[in-house]
Amino acid sequence: MLSDDEKKKLNNRLRRVIGQVEAVGRMIEDDEYCVDILMQLSAATGALNKVGQIVLEQHVKTCVSDAIESGNAQDRAERIEELMKIFRKYSE
Repeated sequence: MLSDDEKKKLNNRLRRVIGQVEAVGRMIEDDEYCVDILMQLSAATGALNKVGQIVLEQHVKTCVSDAIESGNAQDRAERIEELMKIFRKYSE
């Protein structure tokens, strides 16, 4: 699980992403240059992906690690399958 400090940092990142997405909306309303809008969208997407990477890393370090160390074969298999689904989703 995430520590309180990690949660705070992730929420700060998410607030920045929200600001970026709101800026995209304003840019569209203001008929700004398409390339500028695309650049802002790219920045928001990158920032959101970074949040996902951090959460995934914590999941592997805690939940998956605990399942592997527990010795419970079913729990281990479930966590590995869960990871594979996540990796497939992120590679789409």
